[in-house]
Amino acid sequence: MPKHVGALACNGAVDRREWRRRRWSCRFNNQPLADVSEKAPWITYRPELKVLDCTIRDGGLINDSNFTDDQVRAVYRACIDAGIDTMEIGYKNSPQQFPKDRYGPWRHCEEEDMRRVVGDHDSEATGLRLCAMADAGGKSDWKHQIIPAKDSVLDMIRVACYIHQISEAMEMIERFDSLGYETTLNIMAISTVADSEIDQGLRIAAKSPVGTVVVVDSYGNLYREQIDHLMRKYAKALKGTGKEVGIHAHNNLQLAFANTIEAIILGSNRVDATMMGLGRGAGNCPMEILLSFLRNPKFKLRPVLEVIENTILPIREKCDWGPSIPYHLTGRMNLHPRSAMAFREGPTPDAYTAFYDQTMSDL
Repeated sequence: MPKHVGALACNGAVDRREWRRRRWSCRFNNQPLADVSEKAPWITYRPELKVLDCTIRDGGLINDSNFTDDQVRAVYRACIDAGIDTMEIGYKNSPQQFPKDRYGPWRHCEEEDMRRVVGDHDSEATGLRLCAMADAGGKSDWKHQIIPAKDSVLDMIRVACYIHQISEAMEMIERFDSLGYETTLNIMAISTVADSEIDQGLRIAAKSPVGTVVVVDSYGNLYREQIDHLMRKYAKALKGTGKEVGIHAHNNLQLAFANTIEAIILGSNRVDATMMGLGRGAGNCPMEILLSFLRNPKFKLRPVLEVIENTILPIREKCDWGPSIPYHLTGRMNLHPRSAMAFREGPTPDAYTAFYDQTMSDL
């Protein structure tokens, strides 16, 4: 412990928890440790840090995007009232790949469906930008499905791909940029990708018009040290390009919030969360916890708690999400959670040893 803090600690003025808090605060605000006792940086905030709500988009993976208009409208209203920067209203994926007789309108986000809920949404008047996600790999008819930004309520398209789909993702980003959209690149299942492939993908992304490249822990497998490694890798590759680094965490190991904080400390200014963690499998970083942590006074917690109480909690009666032992096991094994999701939907969702034996035998 440095002398200027150690002396205080010896005098009983700073206990171990206080020391850790001050050390964290210095990292968060990029300040010298000597400044902490006088400046108290842990009560400040970074105004450039933006929060994205992906409740309807990621949550759509547990109910085939079959949210009612009232549910989507409630989340939309909560995002505005809570001061959240961006709401991801669903997927921009193909009705041919995702038939409308099974999947709800938020898997396709056609303009008439979005306007039925948000009207003639104005991002400047509301302070909330809207976005949707388009998947590479044939899931999105992106050459024909997406209209110019000036004619849409959407401000941003997030492009999701696996590393082997990076070339198509770049074509998509070029296309959406030419249509006037802000874009992000979300390379999924990053915990399964070799460093050399990540490096090559980032080199390609650095030369593209994409605005943000997101660290995506699809399987909820990453620990703090791995988040550190990836954040530094992304930041180094994108240095000088003006692009931001984002974080999208899943909660299989119950580390989504902790890993989001770690990414923020290391400079991520684009962070994802969902109401009550609603999302595929173990879910995501919970919005209510994230906003309670952030110090920006523009963020309001009460609207988030209200939409959780009135809209999200009733969904739990029909849909399963959130940390559980099967999701923990797939996260620990760095596996897609589909097997855990299927098990949780079966007749014995809490037969944990049976799922453990099944998972180990499949490895």
